[in-house]
Amino acid sequence: MSDTPEQRPGRPTRAEQAPETAPADPSPEEAGEPAQGSPAGAAPGTSQEPSLDEQIAAYQREFGDLDPQVEKVVSALGRLNRRMNVAYGRQVAALGISNAEWEVLKTLVLSGAPYRLGPGDLAKRLGLTPAAMTHRIDRMAAEGLVTRDRDESNRVRVIVELTDEGRAKWLEAMRMATDFEEDLLQDLTGAERGVLGEMLIRLLRRVEQAQPDAGGRLTDLD
Repeated sequence: MSDTPEQRPGRPTRAEQAPETAPADPSPEEAGEPAQGSPAGAAPGTSQEPSLDEQIAAYQREFGDLDPQVEKVVSALGRLNRRMNVAYGRQVAALGISNAEWEVLKTLVLSGAPYRLGPGDLAKRLGLTPAAMTHRIDRMAAEGLVTRDRDESNRVRVIVELTDEGRAKWLEAMRMATDFEEDLLQDLTGAERGVLGEMLIRLLRRVEQAQPDAGGRLTDLD
């Protein structure tokens, strides 16, 4: 799944590469409501977004210095990321968890067995404030996805640990994401997938060098 920071519930290695960002509240279109300005009688969820060619032509009309090749790449990446995040969000919702909860499950799994971290460590890894992290942990503990106990070696320290139910939710989300991702890339050969992956990593490194702080959250998303 895609990482924005934010980002995406799904395969952890890809989730961090994007951000780790859990998507904000769905847009009216994603929630199944007509978009503002949509023609009367338009089907709920029907996108009124122009095609890439139409968008690029409009940009060129208004901004003559635009490089259409560059714009096609970045616009396609943006649209792909947005639609993938919607798909991943629907998958975790079908499992009864939120994107925010998925991020915590993913972070605990990535920490390795026994899948335990302190609230402060979790907050730093997710780019959240301590207050937002506490709120998220409270909710997940009530749902049986994690436990929160005092560290036996240091009673002042609190430990958040993944439960069997929480790990089962993570595994099922991964299975769903894998099926979705294999279907997404079905038209690409193994060689093409390898080349595409390397090109995207090169773009990612360029962004990381230019925006080293862009992996965190600008605001809390809960």
